[in-house]
Amino acid sequence: MALSQRAADGESKQEAILALGWSALPASYRIPDVAPSLQEARAWCKHLAETHYENFHVASWFLPEALRPHFHTIYAYCRVSDDLGDEVGNSEQSLALLDQWGRELDACYEGRARHPVFVALAETIRACSIPKEPFADLLTAFRQDQTITRYATMDDVLGYCRYSANPVGRLVLYTCGYSDQERFRLSDATCSALQLANFWQDVRVDFAKDRVYLPQDDMLRFGVIDATIQQGIATPEFRALLKYEVDHTRDLFLEGLPLIHMVDRDLAVDLDLFSRGGLEILNAIEREDYDVLRARPAISKRTKLSLALRAVSGKFLPFLRLGSGSRGKAA
Repeated sequence: MALSQRAADGESKQEAILALGWSALPASYRIPDVAPSLQEARAWCKHLAETHYENFHVASWFLPEALRPHFHTIYAYCRVSDDLGDEVGNSEQSLALLDQWGRELDACYEGRARHPVFVALAETIRACSIPKEPFADLLTAFRQDQTITRYATMDDVLGYCRYSANPVGRLVLYTCGYSDQERFRLSDATCSALQLANFWQDVRVDFAKDRVYLPQDDMLRFGVIDATIQQGIATPEFRALLKYEVDHTRDLFLEGLPLIHMVDRDLAVDLDLFSRGGLEILNAIEREDYDVLRARPAISKRTKLSLALRAVSGKFLPFLRLGSGSRGKAA
């Protein structure tokens, strides 16, 4: 009897933790009692994608119309998963929500989808033959964010990217009909580079969340400590460290560029655009002399439009695509 009571108490506590977690998020995120229709679920995902991600409209211009519902759905999965980890403000609640979301992912693959995301995702999975691994890997990254705030080496940071960024590129490739290891390898390089570029852009933003993605051994070698970031002063040592990380990240972008020439021209435009955007973040950091502590380096709307125009030009003139003799300095 005592064991049964303890189990019931534990279950009640878990339900309370979940309830608190869901209450910190938009009400529309909650798992409904009755599953929506596929049409309703796709409309839900489309609305989320087009109202939460400023670049989605730009990217979707270049996608074949038939694939757009699948990309809306994949984005919605990534968005909600990320918010479960980052927007709740309580690690215990976030971990409980992510575990529940993982069980919903399992149910989706078993034909028991309830949430709009998973009702729509079930059709995307069927149509594009997508395995569970990349979806589950993203949840691993979001769980890791709740417990790990420092990384000893660059290998450890890239190990995090393997779960946080690389699955997104693989999902895009699966959706567009590609599933070979060489394209995955090149996609992983690009996605990891994009993640690193965002890390270097957001050093101070992440520090405010008690997260430091600069490798600890590199910080030690260049003489940079947490207090340097906290004080917001880009010392010569900090600038040297950022230059080192930016140079490494640029090489990683270059490693992934051949993928642009190994996919159909619609996807090539997207890959070209995101690579140009990532490289431009690195250029913006460089223009600020690697001082990302005073202000967050950003890309202007005019520059974004210019990058998009160059990427579109490559759709019709392949020799203008990144990787055609480019060294990746100028995005």
